[in-house]
Amino acid sequence: MSAAPFRAEVTGGRLRLTFTGPLRAEQAAALWRAAHRARRGASALVLDAAEVTALDSAGAALLVSLAEEGAEWIEPRAETPRAALARFRQGLGASRAAPPRKSFRPISAVGGAVLGALAQWREKLAFLGETTLAGLALLARPWALRWTEVQRHLDEAGTRAVPLCVLLGTLVGVILAFQSSIPMRKFGAEIFIPQLVGISLTRELGPLLGAVILAGRTGSAYAAELGTMRVNEEVNALRVMGLDPVAWLVLPRVVAAMLVMPVIALVMSLTGLIGMAIVMTMLGFPPPAVIAQLAQWMELGDVAGGLGKAAAFGLAVGYIGCHAGLSAGNGPRAVGDAATAAVVGGIIALVVLDGIFAVLFFRLGW
Repeated sequence: MSAAPFRAEVTGGRLRLTFTGPLRAEQAAALWRAAHRARRGASALVLDAAEVTALDSAGAALLVSLAEEGAEWIEPRAETPRAALARFRQGLGASRAAPPRKSFRPISAVGGAVLGALAQWREKLAFLGETTLAGLALLARPWALRWTEVQRHLDEAGTRAVPLCVLLGTLVGVILAFQSSIPMRKFGAEIFIPQLVGISLTRELGPLLGAVILAGRTGSAYAAELGTMRVNEEVNALRVMGLDPVAWLVLPRVVAAMLVMPVIALVMSLTGLIGMAIVMTMLGFPPPAVIAQLAQWMELGDVAGGLGKAAAFGLAVGYIGCHAGLSAGNGPRAVGDAATAAVVGGIIALVVLDGIFAVLFFRLGW
């Protein structure tokens, strides 16, 4: 690399910086520190670039950075470096675009969050409508549903969940009976524990706890399976082949979740009653007395209402799990995020639906 000859001389109290030869990027980089070091502290400056034979933007930047207002300029004699220096000066003097106006960030953040939430709800409602229309279309052609796939999901969501439901149902019945016996004993009303636990299990806890189990096991499994298919472009492959992903993938899972949920709720309720009966026997009440209390205070409507709630819970868990899977993004975290969204969204939906059913049953007098 050859640097342009550079001289710094002080004559008559003025600093004279002389550049000769080519002054391009390589030469400007080599001379930058030396030239500014020589320029430092000078009160008067003569910048002599008359013998510069070649100049680019880097060399022009060096010359302009050394000059100051009042400095004496000796322009390059050659036309090419003189034109390059003129273009550089013209570019520096050109008006710059005004910076964009900064919006009020809190308002922008709130507006963006609201618009994003509305877009998400719109997409969820569109998916719900698409699923509903596909389900109504199957009423006229029930044979079009993939019943083999429905049976597979019934086995995974129902049969394999029975041991867990039996365990949790029994423990919940035992816990409710023991906790209820503490205040009931103060009033000598331990005989009413069966009706308290029985109504609580059949109308509320059996369907709700069974739905939580379904959301944790099956809802997350739906989201993970469909999310993996989406990441692997299998869902798009179905669309390319002319197959509807909703009818092909979503409906069998939603139907299976809706059919299996009443069975899970019934298992939870029955095993809970068995656990309660065990506690009542330990407290000195024989099984016939427990059965008589249940028959006296419980009605078929209690069981039917709980099973109806359970079917609605299963429908919600299946829909949310499938939606979370089909709306999964790309990347290594997409499947995990979809499974998490399915479980969290399912539990929130269960609580909201349970509150709606509580108000509805109260108004109906159930």
